[in-house]
Amino acid sequence: MKAYLFPGQGSQFAGMAKDLYHYSEESRQLFEQANEILGFRLTDIMFEGSEEDLKQTKVTQPAIFLHSVVLALLTPDFAPDMVAGHSLGEFSALVANRTLSFADGLRLVQVRANAMQKACELAPSTMAAILGTTDEVVEEACASIEEVVVAANFNSPGQVVISGTFKGVELACDKLKAAGAKRAVLLSVGGAFHSPLMEPARAQLAEAIEKTTFQTPICPIFQNVDAKPHLDTQQIKANLIAQLTAPVRWTQTITQMQQAGATDFIEVGPGNVLQGLVKKIYRQGNTSSLVLA
Repeated sequence: MKAYLFPGQGSQFAGMAKDLYHYSEESRQLFEQANEILGFRLTDIMFEGSEEDLKQTKVTQPAIFLHSVVLALLTPDFAPDMVAGHSLGEFSALVANRTLSFADGLRLVQVRANAMQKACELAPSTMAAILGTTDEVVEEACASIEEVVVAANFNSPGQVVISGTFKGVELACDKLKAAGAKRAVLLSVGGAFHSPLMEPARAQLAEAIEKTTFQTPICPIFQNVDAKPHLDTQQIKANLIAQLTAPVRWTQTITQMQQAGATDFIEVGPGNVLQGLVKKIYRQGNTSSLVLA
């Protein structure tokens, strides 16, 4: 069974999707429709902008979504057995399994990106990758610190990302290194994603999601908040709203997909970050990237 995976923030690169834009008239129409919906020429930044330009949350998220979704929509006979997306990628996955239309998915991503950027400005904060220790050790260390800091992404065995205030993340990194973690690496991000500091963004996104039509999906989506497959649109909405302040349970998601019968994990979008994570989680599975010939 084929499981299609959609990447999140961090997969962007200068010049992304330029070849995809020129692939066909249909692809150009989708990119131009996106520019019109967003109210600015995202494609100019994607194709000609610098790495720094692409790091802005309000640019990064729609850029990755657009790259991923156009690739999926243009693939002949695209028929996933199951889908999942890492953080932002969950919106791309919901377009791929027909829960959301292309236009509605992009509008929600724009709301999400702008709301998250505002939340970051309200509460300056950061994230760090903790390598070489267990999920439990990371969670215990974060819980013992009075500052806001939480486990935000369970990416693979031995790789957990923490999220919180600058002070909270610093204290947690020191504590975890003292407890035996191999490395604690600060990430170049705009703020504390998937932490309580994203509450203002969660509230704004919730309002937009509740106003959006969600169709019955053609296959299950394994969602970040509980790593379980979902087909019920009301539950999908609730999980999508909760996702902003809850951790991304990626290790558990890939494990659950494998137990549900997934044998081929196919990454759809820029980069190959998710392929690497899948190989660490599920070594028997085939991994690849979706490429248009």
